[in-house]
Amino acid sequence: MSDDILQKVTALAKRRGIIFPNSEIYGGIGGFYDYGPVGVEMKNNLKRYWWKNMVDRRENVVGIDGSIITHPKVWEASGHLTGFADEVVECKKCHQRFRPEDIEEKCPKCGNKEFTESRKYNMLFKTEVGVLEGDKMDAYLRGEACQNIYLNFQNVVDSTRQQIPFGIAQIGKAFRNEVTPNKLTYRTREFEQWDLQYFVHPDDMDKWFEYWKEERMNFYKGLYRKTENLRFWEHPKEKLVFYAKKAFDIEYQTPWGWSENEG
Repeated sequence: MSDDILQKVTALAKRRGIIFPNSEIYGGIGGFYDYGPVGVEMKNNLKRYWWKNMVDRRENVVGIDGSIITHPKVWEASGHLTGFADEVVECKKCHQRFRPEDIEEKCPKCGNKEFTESRKYNMLFKTEVGVLEGDKMDAYLRGEACQNIYLNFQNVVDSTRQQIPFGIAQIGKAFRNEVTPNKLTYRTREFEQWDLQYFVHPDDMDKWFEYWKEERMNFYKGLYRKTENLRFWEHPKEKLVFYAKKAFDIEYQTPWGWSENEG
């Protein structure tokens, strides 16, 4: 999809009350959007459909709603302070920064073909908790909403008497300091994650992995008319995120190529 067409789609979404650029009267801020009267109803319909499919119709799945800010030791223990990183390169001519995979030989902005060496940066948004200087503590907006699920695992077990296999679901905001937010709301710095963490005995891990692969693909087949545009994509072992042993994405063929729906 060309930038011109994407701009027209963005303008249409604004006119129809679907999505508004955040803080537009002050020039806007990249990677942040507000949902309008139509957009919020569309999103809520999808959220209800997801929650009904993942939680309401399953006896062994329960929900939580965790806070956006947690103790900084959470992100230290999970490895996010050191491992939650993305790569960035800079155009030597216009000095725009991009993710390496977003570049096809030349700079999307100016056409230059010379870039700096790729370097990594942490994607967590940093903030502070506390009022007085001596009492302040560094904190982070959650880069992944699922951390609240792991933190509350024992609380959920104690309060619901669930036994494995069982799942904990959550819909909540997450924040990532993306170097190049783009494609309207496809890559933003503030977004919602719809998470299910399903806990099983290690001996049954492969069986349940295949079960949920099929369940999630069937979910999207119920949403999309052109199911031939859906596929699984397996992450190469050398590119797995630091906490994963195996990973698949469900992708959809969009105007800008195969794009991740969930993983």
